[in-house]
Amino acid sequence: MARKPIAQVVSDALGHPDLSITAYDGSTAGPSDAPIHTRLNSPAALSYLITAPSSLGLARAFISGEMEIDGDLYEALSMLWSDRIGRLSWLDRLDVLRNLDPQAIRWVEPPAEEYGARRLQYGFRHSKSRDAEAISHHYDVSNTFYEWVLGPSMTYTCACYPTEDATLEQAQEHKYDLVARKLGLQPGMRLLDVGCGWGGMVRHAAKHYGVKAIGVTLSRQQAEWGEKAIAEDGLGDVAEVRHCDYRDVIENNFDAVSSIGLTEHIGARNLGSYFRFLRSKLRPQGRLLNHCITRPTTTEPVHIRGFIDRYVFPDGELEGVGRIISAMQDNGLEVRHEENLREHYARTLHGWCDNLTANWDEAVREVGLGRAKVWALYMAGSRLGFERRTIELHQVLGVRVDDDGGSGMPLRPDWGV
Repeated sequence: MARKPIAQVVSDALGHPDLSITAYDGSTAGPSDAPIHTRLNSPAALSYLITAPSSLGLARAFISGEMEIDGDLYEALSMLWSDRIGRLSWLDRLDVLRNLDPQAIRWVEPPAEEYGARRLQYGFRHSKSRDAEAISHHYDVSNTFYEWVLGPSMTYTCACYPTEDATLEQAQEHKYDLVARKLGLQPGMRLLDVGCGWGGMVRHAAKHYGVKAIGVTLSRQQAEWGEKAIAEDGLGDVAEVRHCDYRDVIENNFDAVSSIGLTEHIGARNLGSYFRFLRSKLRPQGRLLNHCITRPTTTEPVHIRGFIDRYVFPDGELEGVGRIISAMQDNGLEVRHEENLREHYARTLHGWCDNLTANWDEAVREVGLGRAKVWALYMAGSRLGFERRTIELHQVLGVRVDDDGGSGMPLRPDWGV
């Protein structure tokens, strides 16, 4: 049987007319003036694309350099992921194989950045030791690298844009202020911020609301950066960032608890115990604000072992917001308010992608080309995910009512937008 040129086979499989492809056999497909050009540099690129499930094969091919993309990565993913790459059925894959030399398709070692089976040595899923290693894998990369990507706020969670023309920094400031107002923070109150990152919420609450704030993070580098920033701001007597597991916090009777971007790391089976623990830290009528990425439904299975799990957030699990709310309600918290900031996270990621592009050479020198590619790919792909509602971002406000059912909440929300 006469076999088609490799570039044509891949082009036919993708089915996108505006994508230009050049393959290692010299073949080409697609318009020469296409805005996005993809190069398959070796048989390994095909092996990754065909043998790995979902978007993992695309990620491996890109990170390893066996596949290169010329043009804007976000625009490329708009073509590739919105069509068929990474979503080929096994029948589609077999059809591709029938048009290729069987010798070209073989198992190839994944790129070195993959977390893979190393996690197994750290214990059971969501044990303290394994959670610490998983967090370290993602966050203990380089504070300098994150400064280039995140900008001056050093905030690695969804911003909230107050206006269409707001900058990323303004939107991150507005997000922290929105959380503070939802929590009803007042001078003299005590705040616990779990999964505090580099301490942005802790410093904002202490500086602008006069509260005493404790933040905890499993990332040693985050804690070191946060403590330095607190000292530079002159907040050492009212703010603290600890390097510890949230489960090791011994203080109680907080007026408010904020959880901004931690629930994704907790695990579905642990949601109940998570919210019970946070409730136990609150005084009666104390409030909890949970801010996390979610799935758009509660019916989708949790996907593990894909690109995000292997390269970005090991052991991360996303749930539908309905399950988050149910877990809060079932474990002693009255839910008072909920909102979806999905479009805001797409804008936030756009800003981070622009920052990484602007500092690309420095980022590569700091963390290596493979790691920089991982971050570029996952942030561009996540931006698409939020835009196209394959993922969402929800804030859910709960309260620990007192023994008589009193919530201490205003009759109507008083925190604005």
